[in-house]
Amino acid sequence: MVYPQGGFKRATQYVLHRMRRLPDQPHRIARGVFAGSLVGFLPLPGMQFIAAWAASRAVNGNLLAALLATFNTNPITTPFFAVFAMSFGHWIMGIQKPLTAGYIGRAFGNAGEDLWFNFLAIFGPEHTRWDGLLQFWREIYLPYFIGALIPGLVLSAIFYYLTIPLVMAYQKARAAKAKERHERRKSLREALAAAAAKLKRETAKGGDDEAPPAP
Repeated sequence: MVYPQGGFKRATQYVLHRMRRLPDQPHRIARGVFAGSLVGFLPLPGMQFIAAWAASRAVNGNLLAALLATFNTNPITTPFFAVFAMSFGHWIMGIQKPLTAGYIGRAFGNAGEDLWFNFLAIFGPEHTRWDGLLQFWREIYLPYFIGALIPGLVLSAIFYYLTIPLVMAYQKARAAKAKERHERRKSLREALAAAAAKLKRETAKGGDDEAPPAP
């Protein structure tokens, strides 16, 4: 299923919770978030985890943080961002095409037909054709990639700077709780040891009082 069982809010909370608990330096986690978030915005179907791994290695970021950050997009927000990215990319590249559902659907359809035709051409006498694929590359994919790259860089940089203080605050709070638990356990052990020593002394004293007098 595309829609998470607990809803996107719960899934987002889980991802953030796991990210805060990563045992690594805040700056390395933030670099991983930057790399994974940027990859999440780009049109890389089926390759996001591989790209996130490569990007996290390139910036020396936390790998798990990068993988978790790729979930910054979801099936609800992605179509709106895709239209914005393609519109922005068309504006940057100077492409004058109406981004209607019919136009996008035909571009996908023509590219799919070319892929299938070229696959069959391997086993037959037909020559490969690339018009639909080239149109899809020039008017859909490349504008989408360029239009997503710039806002993706900006948003990922914002996520980077937000991640550092959040992780630092969480790690400090977690360390304080761990120290508090350690002090409580230490106090409990000391109290138990003192009680055991007191009981031992009282038992020994009672034994001496009840001992029969020497003849």
